[in-house]
Amino acid sequence: MAGLRRRSAPDRFPPLTVAVAGAKQHRSHHGRITGTATNVPWSDVAEVVVAVRDTDRLLVSRIDSVVIDHGYNLAGEPRATIAFDVPEADFVALEPRVGDELIRRGAWARCIQIVGALDTAAELTVTHIHNRRQFGRELNKFQAVQHALAQLAGELERARACVSLAVAAAEGGFDSPQTDYAVTSAKVTLGQAVDVITTTAHQLHGAVGVTVEHDLWMSTMRARSWIDEFGTPAHYARRLGAATIQAAGAGLDPWDALIGARLDTWAAAAHATS
Repeated sequence: MAGLRRRSAPDRFPPLTVAVAGAKQHRSHHGRITGTATNVPWSDVAEVVVAVRDTDRLLVSRIDSVVIDHGYNLAGEPRATIAFDVPEADFVALEPRVGDELIRRGAWARCIQIVGALDTAAELTVTHIHNRRQFGRELNKFQAVQHALAQLAGELERARACVSLAVAAAEGGFDSPQTDYAVTSAKVTLGQAVDVITTTAHQLHGAVGVTVEHDLWMSTMRARSWIDEFGTPAHYARRLGAATIQAAGAGLDPWDALIGARLDTWAAAAHATS
């Protein structure tokens, strides 16, 4: 297969990465499970744990040798497509909720990383408009630049508030409705904020910061890449909408479901859109 290679033998205590394969990405035949997992991070330097999500179980196996089709995200980080063909006996069967929690943990971690990347982008932008002079004065003296920076800061703090809620909720466990709601809300909010913040940061940098040589590129492209991992913002928006609609159908205030004040219908609605 063109562009594919087989990994070398593993180290004794190697780093691990996870490859998640959905129900449509695998099949079982003759006692073996075959399939593909996409967007697998750092598989060229880490051992791969394959998590196969089925309708009534999660199958997990550590794979010592896999075939990798190398790829990269917008920030140049390795993201591979992995083909696997493993005896079913090598898998450990877990409850399907463990698969939901796995995705939730990954989304939670990415949200925290994204806020860090956006913080860096904001700091670089503030420094640039302070140091850069145009028409005889610093860029930060222009009203239009001030308005743009205020919008960037507002979006960043809105995103930070939602991610802080997710961090606080996770103290009660990743299997709770509170954490599920908080991570969902954070992904939806970040999905809106990332585009505004990264676009504004590049606009305020002018012709600087759009190439790999600049530190801004490293932050904005990571944020744009990470936002779609472990579920896109659109996926989480559908989950939030389903919980709101189901609350209204149950005679509850849909606003309470939307803001997380009532989570009575959250588990059922979230499960329906997983």
